[in-house]
Amino acid sequence: MDISIEEIYSKRAGKEIPMLSVIDDGHGMIHEEVEKMVCFGHKKPEVDDPDYIGRFGVGFKTGAMRLGRDALVITQTNDSRSIAFLSQSLNEGKDNLEIPIVSYRRKGQCMEVDTSVQLEALAKYNLKVIKDFSPFDKYLIGAKAGLFRENNTGTQIYIWNLDEWGSQYCLEWDRGLTGGSSFHKGDIMIRSRRLRSRPGQISKKVCLDYSLRSYLEVIFLVPRIRIYLQGSLVKSRPLAKYLNQTSEVSGNIIGKRVHLTLGRSQLEFEHANCGIFLYWHGRLIEAYKRVGGMIHNGDWGRGVIGVIDVTDLMNEGNGRVGVLNTKQSFLDCEPYAQLEAWLGEKADEYWTDNFEKLKLKKGGSLYKPDHEWVQCDKCRKWRMLSSGFDVKTLPEEWFCYMDPFNGSCEMQEQKVDRGVITVSAKRTRQDIKDVEDDAMINSDANSDGESNQTQKDDKRDVTRSRRGLPRACKKGSC
Repeated sequence: MDISIEEIYSKRAGKEIPMLSVIDDGHGMIHEEVEKMVCFGHKKPEVDDPDYIGRFGVGFKTGAMRLGRDALVITQTNDSRSIAFLSQSLNEGKDNLEIPIVSYRRKGQCMEVDTSVQLEALAKYNLKVIKDFSPFDKYLIGAKAGLFRENNTGTQIYIWNLDEWGSQYCLEWDRGLTGGSSFHKGDIMIRSRRLRSRPGQISKKVCLDYSLRSYLEVIFLVPRIRIYLQGSLVKSRPLAKYLNQTSEVSGNIIGKRVHLTLGRSQLEFEHANCGIFLYWHGRLIEAYKRVGGMIHNGDWGRGVIGVIDVTDLMNEGNGRVGVLNTKQSFLDCEPYAQLEAWLGEKADEYWTDNFEKLKLKKGGSLYKPDHEWVQCDKCRKWRMLSSGFDVKTLPEEWFCYMDPFNGSCEMQEQKVDRGVITVSAKRTRQDIKDVEDDAMINSDANSDGESNQTQKDDKRDVTRSRRGLPRACKKGSC
């Protein structure tokens, strides 16, 4: 998948305007599927097929029209091609909604109008409307259709007349640094940079809330798809594989089994973030959900991240699911309420067992994941690297046959094992000063050749005090 914003000339606006494009190399859609995608009222809530997309029939339409006033879909299968136009500009002031669709079928090496699904006169009218109300003339349509030549099939979505934020667009975009720098990649962001409201949250840096690159890095529980954003590859991060001091917890909620992975993330600790990431059908629904003591104290559980797939739990049967149509949160239902309570209990137990005593040692190493992982750019499998290997030395594109794995794409993907390593982090004296209100600092010896006072200042043991409500209060005795 390739996601980007490019400038394109609009004859209606008389100037260059930004246009968001989302292009994939999938199987494409036939006429009937495109019609269901762009027309309102189609849904299949009774179908419980994990491979089915568009369960409620609102995703593309509400999502596209929230970003911009106009959208064009070009999709191609092995035997057909369709163009669909969903436009507020076209339908402004009209009583009946008009959605032009033009479909073609393959004949030899050419595409001709498919008269089995629409009259030729209607197809010509629809194509004229598309050319009149969009930047897509026959040359641009031909150029975009040419993108299918390499893979033959796929779908392209273009959205323009983007929503505005004051005098600017609601989205802002950046191509990143040239020369293949890994330090700063291109991104598409929500201009407001507004953070979501979470009980107990004190962090002012939650990039996932407004950065598309940060969101795409963790959107899939087990990432397989290759995604390019603003021309550069998104490096996926399967969260469960990127945690330190990992703990696996299983339980039963209303008779359904759930499995939670808890661990510590150095990056999230430094950003003062924590919480649970909840996935449904392998897709992220909620991020940084604060549970247990995290709700009552901003620093409780700092850096602790949980990962859980709740597909079975939130599927109630008979086509009913506990997920909102927006795919951004869950319904307030009994399974979800019990899940919240269970997550809070397990997260508090993890924090108490692992973080009552935490040494912050000047000159110490950062918390690293229990295992280092890398994804093959061919088979998309994740490979566990040897202990102590520096992943920064890996090339931009890495394959299974390369060092240090030296294997093949046919080999099975490794399982995640629990690992526990020494808890130590690099902190400056200013960092230690910042947590003095929350910790007791005891001095010990430093290096030879320095005074006792310098030794006490330079090296300290930090014992964290407990956070949150006392245990008795949590049980209701308060």
